[in-house]
Amino acid sequence: MDLTRLLAIVAITANGIATGIMLSTVIGIVPMMLALPYGRYVQTVQFLRPRFDPVMPITNGCALVLDIALAVTGGSAAVSAAFAVAAALLGSVMTVSITKNVPINRFIMSLDSECQPDEWARIDPRATWRTWNLIRTTLALAAFLTNVIAAVQLV
Repeated sequence: MDLTRLLAIVAITANGIATGIMLSTVIGIVPMMLALPYGRYVQTVQFLRPRFDPVMPITNGCALVLDIALAVTGGSAAVSAAFAVAAALLGSVMTVSITKNVPINRFIMSLDSECQPDEWARIDPRATWRTWNLIRTTLALAAFLTNVIAAVQLV
């Protein structure tokens, strides 16, 4: 197996892991979070965030770097373009994460689960977080499919 194919496999794997995790949040975690009362919601985010945060930037970042490398060295123009599109989609995933979801997560991490703010009904970020998470999950899934299409063209 040549290096290009190996890099494509690693890019797909990293992208697939991150996409799977994000898809699991859309399917199960977000609906659960929306149903939780304030205190349990805050406790759940404070439990999950330190577990998800190391994995997501590493897997998305790895896939992004590999897609950029594959776009430069991938071979035919069509294959290079496909990896470039996947890289742009992953860059968008990371941008949404950093600018939208992470600030909300940090806000929740700063809350006391036993002391609900008086204005909670007005500042509850769950619906906003859900929307941005769905957007980045859709982008990640599009990147994954694009990576698979590009890798198949390498064969």
